Amino acid sequence: MSEEQATPDGPDLAKGIALTELADGGMLAGHVGEEQLLLAHRGAEIFAVGAHCTHYHAPLVDGIVVNDTVRCPWHHACFDLRTGEAVRAPAFSPLACWAVEQRAGQVFVREKREAAKGIQRRKPALKAPEHIVIVGGGAAGFAAAECLRREGYEKELIMLSSDSASPVDRPNLSKDYLAGSASEDWVPLQADSFYAENHIDLRLSTEVREIDVGSRQVILANGSAVHYDRLLLATGAEPVHLAIPGANQAHVRTLRSFSDCQAIIGYAKTARRAVVLGASFIGLEVAAALRARNIEVHVVDPGKRPMERVFGPELGDFVRSLHEEHGVVFHLGDTANRINATDVELSSGARLPADLVVVGIGVRPRLALAERAGLAMDRGVVVNEYLETSTPEIYAAGDIARWPDSASDERIRVEHWVVAQRQGQRAALNMLGQREKFSAVPFFWSQHYDVQINYVGHAESWDELVIEGSIPEKDCLVRFMRAGRSCAVASIFRDVENLQAELAMERAVP
Repeated sequence: MSEEQATPDGPDLAKGIALTELADGGMLAGHVGEEQLLLAHRGAEIFAVGAHCTHYHAPLVDGIVVNDTVRCPWHHACFDLRTGEAVRAPAFSPLACWAVEQRAGQVFVREKREAAKGIQRRKPALKAPEHIVIVGGGAAGFAAAECLRREGYEKELIMLSSDSASPVDRPNLSKDYLAGSASEDWVPLQADSFYAENHIDLRLSTEVREIDVGSRQVILANGSAVHYDRLLLATGAEPVHLAIPGANQAHVRTLRSFSDCQAIIGYAKTARRAVVLGASFIGLEVAAALRARNIEVHVVDPGKRPMERVFGPELGDFVRSLHEEHGVVFHLGDTANRINATDVELSSGARLPADLVVVGIGVRPRLALAERAGLAMDRGVVVNEYLETSTPEIYAAGDIARWPDSASDERIRVEHWVVAQRQGQRAALNMLGQREKFSAVPFFWSQHYDVQINYVGHAESWDELVIEGSIPEKDCLVRFMRAGRSCAVASIFRDVENLQAELAMERAVP
């Protein structure tokens, strides 16, 4: 994340620019007074909106224009150029908009439109269900609730979350916030007041025991019942725990929730040496965050190289060397046998001193509730293209949902933050009867020090890797090919090419 610059850049757009400076489909950054703006040219129209993405403040001028929208270069949020509305997660807040005048071959930015306050509701949905219940307070659950209110749904909306904190920006927990470079204000997706102001009945620390499909009730752990007309299951995933001696000690932590992150930060304030078990995305992002706190970090993993299953050998080797440059020590082809109060014993016989141990060996979807309800299962909750489960009026989204992927003609389940948010949004529309298929191309990003790796598409396997540019020089595009088709693309500092790859995949979907 970065703060907006104090001194505005670019031309003063109130004084105007020549139309010839802005090609059709092009963008230009400028300012009006102290406010940074983005001008975008689309056909006969010129649009003026805020210059920075409302998610992590990326400069939108570095993104791309697609139809009447602009896409963020960092995390692929999407905004409507006419209204400023955030039409695609991970952004939810709109961009500011200005009036534009074209005169005598010149373009002038005029008055700023009145800023919208809160969620801008569309026309109330017709024949909307009286009671919608969302089980889960993560990415999909929050996105669904926000979308329902934005779409004009005005009736009862209940969110049941087992977390003790309101929905948070989970990627931040293993990145900036854990590293100490982000304040706690950045962590919540919305202030607590947001839920009351939008009449979202958010119930924290609430466990759901079962779903009574016949009576359309959600039964809570305390025995009370909540009625639903539409139900969204967005229970997410939980960390895999180690089953070795010493794994239940207080200084052995996993990272999933805000409270998990706060506990790790508490230990990190005094820890001098940490062991991370697992060279996963979470594991290595935690390693980078702890190195930012000047803690000695050792990473233990049974594989030959980090992230090879997802990124392939070349990117895996790069990730390892990047971490080693920052002082991380790897113990690959090894596992932990025992965790003691002051060290970790490995299967190789080595003993690693540790004041803090973070276990990042993967997550598993929380499926027990769906299984007990009798929903169709296949290594996840089976849903159709509308995110409907096998039981009428019950939908599923996020880490638990296995859906038919149009690009591969296979059912897939993806544990990505942005995918979960976009599924939550689409499920919300369909619970209101809009019948819109979920066909978004999966996207995620992983941050390691000053290097962000963007990944778009989905490739559980591939028969060829095509590398454009140089991975060691941190300037590359890696295409994961199967039968001559690009299934996924990973990139480093090639944001526009990554956006273009996403767009090509979208247009290739039948």
